[in-house]
Amino acid sequence: MSEPPAGRVVPGPTDPLWFLGTLVRIPLDGARTGGRFALFEIVLPRGAAPPLHSHPQDETFHVVDGALTVWVAEPDRVAAGDWLASAEPCGTGGLVFAPAGTPHTFRVESDTARVVGVSTPAGIEEYFRALGEPARWPWLQPPVEGPRLPAERIQAVERELGIVRHGPPPPAAR
Repeated sequence: MSEPPAGRVVPGPTDPLWFLGTLVRIPLDGARTGGRFALFEIVLPRGAAPPLHSHPQDETFHVVDGALTVWVAEPDRVAAGDWLASAEPCGTGGLVFAPAGTPHTFRVESDTARVVGVSTPAGIEEYFRALGEPARWPWLQPPVEGPRLPAERIQAVERELGIVRHGPPPPAAR
């Protein structure tokens, strides 16, 4: 077993990234924690919704501001195609835990949402870095026409990081 990392104070805010229509900051990554965990903050626009996915890390997130609908799906529900029935509301102050390998997703229901997440062990932050770009200003970028990145690039990064897509994003709210 490796030595635990030395404790440290991390100074100030980190440079923001634009990541697939969101704004991400990574104040603490695996390099600073000996790979034990990473801490990230994401600001998301209304309707943001990743595909139903899983990854090798546990993911915990706290909704600091806003409203989400969240799906943490049991594998048998995914296989049966009825994972959408597992929707749960999660508003300001709410917490979500998705164990490693568990399919999950969310949809932002408020105008914006601010979420602080933890990856245990570290690793999820590498997805943001691999597909993000330095933000030219510290707020959400305007919507773009068409896809933000080629699907092949996203698929290659997901394969490299062990991210598995189990289904599409949840449908838009009615």
